[in-house]
Amino acid sequence: MADVGEREAEKKVMVAIDESESSHYTLLWVLENLKESISKSPLVIFMAQPPAQSNYTFAAALGTARMYCPVSATPELVNSVQENQKKLVLLLLEKAKDICATKGVTAEIITEVGDPRTAICDTVEKYNISLLVLGVRDFGRIKRAFLGSVSNYCVQNAKCPVLVVKKQK
Repeated sequence: MADVGEREAEKKVMVAIDESESSHYTLLWVLENLKESISKSPLVIFMAQPPAQSNYTFAAALGTARMYCPVSATPELVNSVQENQKKLVLLLLEKAKDICATKGVTAEIITEVGDPRTAICDTVEKYNISLLVLGVRDFGRIKRAFLGSVSNYCVQNAKCPVLVVKKQK
């Protein structure tokens, strides 16, 4: 019987967040509705950092027209952008950790560089996550078709059960 208790204590729940309102809602939903599941081990809060780009596009005004100019980024610019993105991600993760603390939940924060879809699934496998919880953004059909859905990708590819939380209107 002790084995069952130990296995229960080892189960990890991970919430993948971004800067959206739906992620904030999802985190609060988990803290309210999965309190028993996250009481035995720390809640894992994950956020992906976008990968570095070697080209950036900016708009140059030409009277009433705009011209979009791709520019190759210098290594200094790429490093500066990456550092600023990392700082922003860590601030958002710390804020999420503080929200957990106010609800009496211990949280562990993790960030990885990469496309959110693959970074989330890789992290699930790397940290042996038992349940992945994601929010869903309210993209329209066309935008979702072009950008793809992170939650749909994770439902199909994550190596654990996935719970998708949708904010009620």
